[in-house]
Amino acid sequence: MDLTAHALPESLIYQLVTGDAALACELLGHDTRLEMSVVVRLHPNIGSGQTGADQPRNLLWAHPSDIITPFMSSAAIPADTSSLLATARRALAIEAQAVEALLARLDDRFADACRVCLQCQGRIVVTGMGKSGHIAHKVAATLASTGSPAFFLHPAEASHGDLGMITRGDAVLALSNSGETPELLLLLPHLKRLAVPLIVMAGKTDSTLGRAATVAIDVSVPEEACPLNLAPTASTTATLAMGDALAVAVLEARGFTKQDFARSHPGGSLGRQLLLHVEQLMRTGEALPRVGPKTRLGDGLVEMSRKGLGMTVIVDDGNRILGVFTDGDLRRALDRQVDVHGAVMSEVMTSPCRSMGPQDLAAEAVHLMEVHRITALPVADEQGRLIGALNVHDLLRAGVM
Repeated sequence: MDLTAHALPESLIYQLVTGDAALACELLGHDTRLEMSVVVRLHPNIGSGQTGADQPRNLLWAHPSDIITPFMSSAAIPADTSSLLATARRALAIEAQAVEALLARLDDRFADACRVCLQCQGRIVVTGMGKSGHIAHKVAATLASTGSPAFFLHPAEASHGDLGMITRGDAVLALSNSGETPELLLLLPHLKRLAVPLIVMAGKTDSTLGRAATVAIDVSVPEEACPLNLAPTASTTATLAMGDALAVAVLEARGFTKQDFARSHPGGSLGRQLLLHVEQLMRTGEALPRVGPKTRLGDGLVEMSRKGLGMTVIVDDGNRILGVFTDGDLRRALDRQVDVHGAVMSEVMTSPCRSMGPQDLAAEAVHLMEVHRITALPVADEQGRLIGALNVHDLLRAGVM
């Protein structure tokens, strides 16, 4: 091939490529000003660690931005909006069809897989390689957070000591589209020795893994969403959906409750919504705004303003809640031209009123406020006595809203 004239002497060009002369790295030390845009030829054993063979690699390290030779090229595809959207719609349609096709495969085998999980006295060990491994990570996390102790085991690490994580009493859930993943096949003798039940989700239930399984679930797909039908897309979506179906069926069979869910999700807003109770947020003692039914409206307004809760609670002599008086009640009283200094609280209060119990979840208080468009609630014991109060700002500070 013809090369454009270059400042580098012709004899040194030969030295930059594998030859019998000085090493390329030595040339770099002699003259850092020299540049070269084309690699004429490469040693067949480049990267092998041999002194001569590694010379071109040294050259690439020195001039990474200058020596760029495309080995493959493809025609540019127009990225117009209609083409992009058409491809996306096709991908979503293929994946939706793959998930919908799973409905017809929910049979006794799926129920048997659920029973294996329910009868497991140890942990459910979820494993998979490559993209199936990523799905296995998520399935293990879903099982663990919904009442079924589970963890992910990397199959490649398993054969290097991590097999010890699997013990008698465990169950194994293996994900493999082909059903012939070598790293998973290596686990089979160990699982057989321990008599550990094996659930397999595979695209081929007549595969080696499928035949060795206690229960094999078919998650095959007719095609991937990838236009080349190569990248795992529809197959991983179908496997994930079946894993979620398994976890949900098992959690319902266990009688898993919202409170159980909260105990495994203490962090973040979700944990606060499910774990915080009204008694942990309510105001008590002298911070409670309360007046009697015969208290003048003017004095009730003073009490409401002084406590800053946006309401005052009207109680009887036994501290039982009779009603509440809020900013909304004040506006309505003024519309009726009520005498602020002459009226008493029993005449202008809202009765009966909504209240919460101390053991109610703070999230339930949020829901009650949103549904009835109120900003504060009294808290009563089983006898209806006032023991606390909270408003929307208390819930906001706690991060429940």
